[in-house]
Amino acid sequence: MAQFALSKKASDVIIMDVRDVTDVADYFVVCSADSDTQVKAVSDAIMDGMESLGSAPWHREGVSNKQWVVLDYVDIVVHVFLKEMRKFYSLEKLWGDASIEPVEDKPKSTRAPRKKKEASE
Repeated sequence: MAQFALSKKASDVIIMDVRDVTDVADYFVVCSADSDTQVKAVSDAIMDGMESLGSAPWHREGVSNKQWVVLDYVDIVVHVFLKEMRKFYSLEKLWGDASIEPVEDKPKSTRAPRKKKEASE
């Protein structure tokens, strides 16, 4: 889910392990977007990616207002925020006892760069 979000340039992507602090879900995936258009693009990418894996959200909220989209996959709940909304609601502080792991974008290729040919070759 986090990688689907990163594919649409979501920022500040984290995974929160909330198993010890709530029964609502096991994990939250939280990410930010710069615009309502990007909020929609990120949430659509997550839903499309999960659908390709055979999973659809049990419930979703905020899709029409595009400021804070919640995608509930039962054990995992995804929160896609406009940056200012994320700062305002501050889920990281609200669920302060949860462990938080930042997610980095995976490199596109691990191939070594090709050597340049010598002019004499």
